Amino acid sequence: MADLMKWFDTRRSPVEMIERLFEGDTAASGIRVEEAVEGNTLVVRAELPGIDPEKDVNVSIVDGALEIKAERREQSEQKGKDSYRSEFRYGSFVRRVALPDGVKPDDITASYKDGVLEVRTPVPAKSQEAPARKIEITRG
Repeated sequence: MADLMKWFDTRRSPVEMIERLFEGDTAASGIRVEEAVEGNTLVVRAELPGIDPEKDVNVSIVDGALEIKAERREQSEQKGKDSYRSEFRYGSFVRRVALPDGVKPDDITASYKDGVLEVRTPVPAKSQEAPARKIEITRG
């Protein structure tokens, strides 16, 4: 019941409550990503609004996957004649995206613009797999 009540906090505006219902609470949601192959390049775009990419974002390759780690820290204050309200939002987020076999970490580039992190890497040409061959079993 307590979890349900946090959505209907009377200190929040109706618009804020609707946004929380549809977008999810910042602390509970992850990083939204979009993956696409443009020509022979894999493009991964991640929504990271309000984050300083130099301080708060780490992009790395872990076990054949692209790993995006971000940390968000926000503080807002509202001072009125007879009231004061302060709110903090913070949290760490991680998202992993599988990379095609053969991707070279040195070929991966990342850029950040208008709240969107974009990571690009060439997709290696698929190598020809050897055709399946049955192995005969001999009795010993």
